[in-house]
Amino acid sequence: MRSIRFGAALAVGTTMLLATACGSGGGHVDSASSHPAGGGTGPAAPASSAAPKTSAAVVDIEPKSGTQDAAPSAFKVGVTSGKLTQVTVTDKAGQSVPGSIAADGLSWAPASPLAVSDSFQVKAEAADANGVATSASSSFSTLTPTETSRSQDNVVTGSTYGVGMIVSFDFGRPIKNTKAVAGAITFEASDGTQVKGHWMGNQRLDLRPENFWKPGTTVKVHIRLKSVEVAPGVYGGSDRDESFTIGHAQISTVDAAAHTMVVQRDGQDVETVPISSGSNDHPTYNGTMVIEAKEGTAHMTSASVPGLKPGEYDLQVPHSMRLTDSGTYVHGNNWSSHATFGSVNVSHGCVGLEDAPGDQGGTDTPAAKFYDASQVGDVVKVVNSKGDQVAPDNGLSGWNMPWSTW
Repeated sequence: MRSIRFGAALAVGTTMLLATACGSGGGHVDSASSHPAGGGTGPAAPASSAAPKTSAAVVDIEPKSGTQDAAPSAFKVGVTSGKLTQVTVTDKAGQSVPGSIAADGLSWAPASPLAVSDSFQVKAEAADANGVATSASSSFSTLTPTETSRSQDNVVTGSTYGVGMIVSFDFGRPIKNTKAVAGAITFEASDGTQVKGHWMGNQRLDLRPENFWKPGTTVKVHIRLKSVEVAPGVYGGSDRDESFTIGHAQISTVDAAAHTMVVQRDGQDVETVPISSGSNDHPTYNGTMVIEAKEGTAHMTSASVPGLKPGEYDLQVPHSMRLTDSGTYVHGNNWSSHATFGSVNVSHGCVGLEDAPGDQGGTDTPAAKFYDASQVGDVVKVVNSKGDQVAPDNGLSGWNMPWSTW
């Protein structure tokens, strides 16, 4: 009987060893039957443990990583089936690129165009509706422009201008992306005055406030066109800052019918000057004009006036201040008699003030005094002339356009 019981026990033990060996080999035995702690590999994870969740959100960054010579406008960060939570963009110098996530959380945009001739590192994070996060990254470089456009303007930093000053940009070529170009030129006025631009055609952008500037205002102009694609394949080529100050408020009103010019300075009438404006055949423009240049003695010739016969002239004209691009001036007149001023209009469209003989005119004449008291940006209004209204793009005459259409 003992031998029988012994054999049964041995048989049972053998069965257990076989089962254990089978379990170690990764067969059908549940992982809970593997070696106990302290022997072998230890217990495996329970079969009920959940696998890591995959976010439904898909982040897309353009350009793709490794892209070279990308256009700055090609940069986009977006997400589907989720919302962006954080986006970081740094340039090759390690500086962060300012930007913001859209209100709907579906995209991110830089505050200004990415710089050309630079490289960028981008990392974007997002989460789906269940809060499961995901991320994506990209490294790429932007192109170096092969063609640029000029952006010449009429501001000289540190200068003082009159209250009618309009800042005008000439690009020298047709501009396609007018909205992007206008957005890249911003103003910072010390009194908070807001400035808006208006395109005079597709090559010239004029910028002004709703009303005349206030005397004493300091104005900074921030120009960020270097990385703006102004036309297909053409970039602005220039980033710069300019500044100027607004001086006195001089507004002069020319009454062509009365042959007078009333000069108002800082809200007070300071003098009434006898003048001679355009004749009936060549009347002066009506409207608000601005002194855009003080030219001293200017060479004026009738060769620029087709078909002017009789009345041809070729003169050195003293104390000349340009009002329009087409050739309207306030200037000294030293060839007409004293009796002309205040009584008759004899010019070819300009506003003439009495002056002394000689190319330089006098130093104590009505023309000389007005010239010395004036600055670029001062306002000259003409009323009661038989001429047409001056066009807003003729000189700095944008004040003749209502703010609602500016």
